[in-house]
Amino acid sequence: MIISRAPLRISFAGGLTDIADYYENSEYGAVLSTSIDKYVYVTVNKNFENKFRISYSKTEIVDTIEEIEHPIVRECLRLLDIKEGLEITTIGDIPAGTGLGSSSTFTVALLHALHRYKGDKPTKHQLAEEASYIEIDVLKEPIGKQDQYASAFGGLNYIQFHRDFVKVIPIMINEKTRNILDNHLKMYYIGNKKLAKDVLEQQVSTFEEKRYQLDSLRDIAGFMRNVFLRKEFNLYDFGRLLDEQWKMKRTMKGVTNDSIDNLYKYAKDDSALGGKVCGAGGRGFLLLLGDDINRLNRAIEARGYYSTEFNFEDKGSEIIYEQ
Repeated sequence: MIISRAPLRISFAGGLTDIADYYENSEYGAVLSTSIDKYVYVTVNKNFENKFRISYSKTEIVDTIEEIEHPIVRECLRLLDIKEGLEITTIGDIPAGTGLGSSSTFTVALLHALHRYKGDKPTKHQLAEEASYIEIDVLKEPIGKQDQYASAFGGLNYIQFHRDFVKVIPIMINEKTRNILDNHLKMYYIGNKKLAKDVLEQQVSTFEEKRYQLDSLRDIAGFMRNVFLRKEFNLYDFGRLLDEQWKMKRTMKGVTNDSIDNLYKYAKDDSALGGKVCGAGGRGFLLLLGDDINRLNRAIEARGYYSTEFNFEDKGSEIIYEQ
């Protein structure tokens, strides 16, 4: 039996510029993101009857790969040329469709488990590229590459996307900076689960007319990186950039709605320095950076929203059990 786990992610800036329609027609795309200690777990084990038993929100029991309904499972098995029957189960710390990259994280975790089942030891880059290939090239999902790379590599990273390669640049932060972020960031579940592709399809269709906004989102990711590279991390500069990218991002289709806008304005009127909706937008989690996070938390909870605890993590996808 093999058990893998891969982390979900929070993207601070640059989302949408990791999509090929943007970075293949620009100098590059770039995001700044971190993986967090919320995971997708995948178990892989040989099936005694040589069937494929796939357990997720439903259970499939079939004789051949071609009969598998779950598209990611089916294509991962095809890619790795696995023909013998397997039991594959998955469970996540956070519900799917909530903006933290769960679909790509599942793909990374599944590929990692299947590779180890075959006796292989894939690199992080290999996992990210294979996951991207399956989701984007095979399944034609209108998504980018940031989630696959964030989950495979782990940690706080500045990731550049070029036509022919992806460059992952780790950002090393000291304990003081980590504590500042831990003590000033909160994430609130705002509900309304939705597939990222439903939102992204709307956004990609307006890329040309939103070129300035996309360039700005990419550049803000670079400015954020510079804040982390300074000798002393400045919370207020980071908050200003977080707020700036939200104002720019919300001009894209499907990113926000009246409920989110009202909650964000309420938070800013209290003590929030900045924030953003995680993922493509319109649902999932609202990330807030607060000058006085305890006061801000009380104010948001008074509106009926409760924080989901998280910490940064830096391991990325890993095998946590093998026998």
